[in-house]
Amino acid sequence: MSPPNPPPKDVAVVGAGVIGLSIALALQARGLSVIVLDREGPAAGASEGNAGAFAFTDILPLASPGILRKAPGWLMDPLGPLSIPPAYAFRIAPWMLRFWQACAPDRVAAATTAQTALMDLSKAELEPFLARTGTSGMLAKRGNLQVYESQEEFAASLPGWDAREAHGIAFRHMTAEEMADLQPGLSPRFTHGTFTPEWYSISDPKLYTLKLAERFRAEGGQIERAEILALQPTDKAVVLQATDRTFQVRQVVLAAGAFSHRIARSVGDRIPLETERGYNTTLPANAFDLRLQITFGGHGFVVTRLSTGIRVGGAVELGGLRLPPNFRRSEAMLRKAKEFLPALETGGGVQWMGFRPSLPDSLPAIGHSSASRRVIYGFGHGHLGLTQSPATARLVADMVTGAPPAIDLSPFSPQRF
Repeated sequence: MSPPNPPPKDVAVVGAGVIGLSIALALQARGLSVIVLDREGPAAGASEGNAGAFAFTDILPLASPGILRKAPGWLMDPLGPLSIPPAYAFRIAPWMLRFWQACAPDRVAAATTAQTALMDLSKAELEPFLARTGTSGMLAKRGNLQVYESQEEFAASLPGWDAREAHGIAFRHMTAEEMADLQPGLSPRFTHGTFTPEWYSISDPKLYTLKLAERFRAEGGQIERAEILALQPTDKAVVLQATDRTFQVRQVVLAAGAFSHRIARSVGDRIPLETERGYNTTLPANAFDLRLQITFGGHGFVVTRLSTGIRVGGAVELGGLRLPPNFRRSEAMLRKAKEFLPALETGGGVQWMGFRPSLPDSLPAIGHSSASRRVIYGFGHGHLGLTQSPATARLVADMVTGAPPAIDLSPFSPQRF
């Protein structure tokens, strides 16, 4: 006689990045049995190579009138802060139309309010979450320095800082001399700066995500490598169809990053998710005496200190999932970083490219599928996945367990498009 089939898990989380594993741990903490399914395994996507920042002050959406003013000039440079490969231009046109519509002032204001609420919740949830998962020692609070090359560039940034001030975000504008005291070795071409002290960072995003996976397993969680192709909700369960087998659970959370929209289509939800392809180079830890993260906003990249090295990366390439990486973008950022930090040693670096899942209005999709309340979405965080992971975990755990949501979820509805 064959042994009886084990009872289905309460929840399957599709995606083993920082969002998926944070959700899995939050569900586990509420007494649910959870399995995590991922096509490659923990920390294999954008969670591996991001800048490691908890950017709670980054409340302004990418979709904004300011980006519309800058975009034409940036798009003229194929290696600049924003690019669209010609081979992908036609494919992304409908998404770009939605992005343009999201730049309307009233929509920017609404997105900023929603983003602020999500950031505030993430900040409140972060340190308790780190304490529960044994990762508190990986957190650093060094702040971020945004630098400007002229009075004109600095003046153009002030409305954004006014918006942050209105939402209670602390910052301090700085002269070149004050910046030199805060971060020696910065090129004198930068005449102004703004320091945000409440910009935190993790020692290394990949190691952090792997620690979350380790903790999840230690608490009885199961992680399996499986590429999920489709979801089939029924009255009492959800069947997940993988390439070589099926799984049945009571509820599903879809947090598969840049691949999420493909799976959502299987239940009839067409969500306009696109891919910000991010590039970076990680240099040896002794490449520069970096005291805090530096954001070169006019050039679309950051330089940040990790426990594993100095990471130079950022920019936005809207190029989908299939085109090969263009590592000339990493090289271009590294050349600029050398100009901006003349003492930076640029040898011995490791290049990386990853997919950041982005929706046109810069807000994630957090909510139920239109097909079934047994299917919950938590994806589309763009370049803020690490930052917003504690809040997303809290909100999804509330939805799964029927608790009242901590913030208004309507701005993040997957059906808003």
